[in-house]
Amino acid sequence: MPLKNSQYDILMRAYNRRQLENRHEQKLRVEHAYSLSPRLKQIDEEISTFSASRARSRIMGKEKDSEILKNTIQQRKEERITILKSLNLPLDYMEMHYHCPDCKDTGYIGAQKCHCFQQAAVNLLYDQSNIRDVLQKENFETFSLNYYSPNYDATLGQSTQNYMKSVLERCLNFVRNYPESGQNIMFTGTTGVGKTFLSNCIAKAMIEQCYSVVYLTATELFNIFSRGCFSYEEEASDEIDHYILDSDILIIDDLGTERANSFTVSKLFYCINERYGRKKGTIISTNLKPGEIRDLYSERIASRILSNYEIITLFGDDIRIIKKFGKA
Repeated sequence: MPLKNSQYDILMRAYNRRQLENRHEQKLRVEHAYSLSPRLKQIDEEISTFSASRARSRIMGKEKDSEILKNTIQQRKEERITILKSLNLPLDYMEMHYHCPDCKDTGYIGAQKCHCFQQAAVNLLYDQSNIRDVLQKENFETFSLNYYSPNYDATLGQSTQNYMKSVLERCLNFVRNYPESGQNIMFTGTTGVGKTFLSNCIAKAMIEQCYSVVYLTATELFNIFSRGCFSYEEEASDEIDHYILDSDILIIDDLGTERANSFTVSKLFYCINERYGRKKGTIISTNLKPGEIRDLYSERIASRILSNYEIITLFGDDIRIIKKFGKA
């Protein structure tokens, strides 16, 4: 997934800063080495002079002179090594040091992005998702079916555990096949059955694929809209575009816990409709049933969600209580 121009610029500025820091740190090391042994500075000057002379000799076809100068340069390099050893300094002390030797802190190996660039992109997307720490604890690797009952449930026609296993697979398929698998999910169910946890599982997996993910509670979502509507600052409008409308995945957690009014209803429809038009994925978690969404918000919001979202209802006991009393 390609980064947005603004995200790419952030990363390249970081690489440029790193290169400047590398040159500055090398300069300080060289000056320190020269202060300990002035002969090192003479050696470097001699190597520079001899190298220029050798280049001229090769151009003029004077291979014998070139070979003599080559041996002289090698002698100076060996002398430099001897001095550095006597000073207990690393042999590469005066060389340029890189965070990533593979790309020499440019971010690219030839025309290909370096592995360090890919990792930097993931780190940036983690930071912009605003839930970095949470995702280290709540992800597919830490998701456990042990919190769901293995006993047969007549309503489901199977055990809750088996049902949640199929839910887990649906979530994994969403990640594997996004966006072809469908771009939107709504998790419904009672408190503590894993709606937010599964949203976070998807968030981490999507970030690892270099998709931008933003997590907001419903209250935070409408607060941002409020700042944009009642502020003349351009920054507030940019925040709406960047965080709410343009992120690859927007997670709206706990929809229905905010104070519903005409403002929130209109902004929720705007958000859902605008992101749908931009082909951006949205994940909603809520305790509300589809019929309650229609009653609390509007028919058109319920219709938009039911027609364009994969509705996944979760079942089970409150996992927070299970964890508290150690029953799993």
